[in-house]
Amino acid sequence: MPILVNDLYAARKNIAGIAVRTPLVPAWSMSNDERDVRLKLEITQPIGAFKLRGAANALANLSAEQSRKGVVCVSTGNHGRAVAYAAHRLGIPAYICMSKLVPENKVEAIESVGGNVKIGGSSQDEAQQEVNRLVREQGMTEVSPFDHFDVVAGQGTIGIELVEDNPELDTVIVPLSGGGLIAGVALAVKTLVPGVRLIGLSMEKGAAMYESIRKGLPVEVEEHTSLADSLGGGIGLDNRYTFSMVRDLVDDIRTVPELYIAEAMRYLYRHEGWIAEGAGAIGLVPLLYDLDLALGRNIVVVVSGKNIDMDLFARVMGGEVPY
Repeated sequence: MPILVNDLYAARKNIAGIAVRTPLVPAWSMSNDERDVRLKLEITQPIGAFKLRGAANALANLSAEQSRKGVVCVSTGNHGRAVAYAAHRLGIPAYICMSKLVPENKVEAIESVGGNVKIGGSSQDEAQQEVNRLVREQGMTEVSPFDHFDVVAGQGTIGIELVEDNPELDTVIVPLSGGGLIAGVALAVKTLVPGVRLIGLSMEKGAAMYESIRKGLPVEVEEHTSLADSLGGGIGLDNRYTFSMVRDLVDDIRTVPELYIAEAMRYLYRHEGWIAEGAGAIGLVPLLYDLDLALGRNIVVVVSGKNIDMDLFARVMGGEVPY
């Protein structure tokens, strides 16, 4: 492995005081005498998503000169909020580059936690050009959302907490996008509790890591609108860390339709009382629908984020499947 479990323990020290240790709570409505289901509530992070762990670790490992010049990233949501929040706490200048198409509420959310938003272009690719310019001309450091040593190590602190809080766990279900989250979690639990099964869940259309693993190398995919929009985007054709880690550590990867994602969101709210975005709730799908997966007795579902437009959330709660 390019990243070792000791790197995860170092990350835990780095992020203390910025990211919080999140609760692992029983899912009473899904548990019975044969199965214990628990929810890892990353929705309780200060920014409402797990991304804060990786961002905080990456920023904590900057040199003094890098910290002085600042950091930059491209984002449409949780990663930008995480970088902005962690940078503000550490006194580091942070610029989040976004396209003109990003809704104003997302811009305001990043600005509210101390980020400097730079709007440019009408696509993520064009916003990335501004990132490249700031790196080239001002010497800023780019913080990647997933394929980054420190980011993966930061996300892996979730896995350490899982084992400490539930050493009997045998199955962990994790949302899967670029792989930073599941790679870090898998490294932790597979090292500390060998034999645990890791299952990754993505949306049915535009699942880049799923397609890349299936084809044996990183590939590009067409992006589609989804309730699990946080799981969209590519993994990078020059992927350095997450592709190989997901390939070697994750036992099963599945994609699920929008109908299942919507039902998982509804179930989580109505039966367990938690609000989650589609990507955050997707891990419940194997417990609600038969996906022909081998699930154990002690199951943990990582609920990764809650940052959804509340009008959209209300529509889903009303029975709509928007996409």
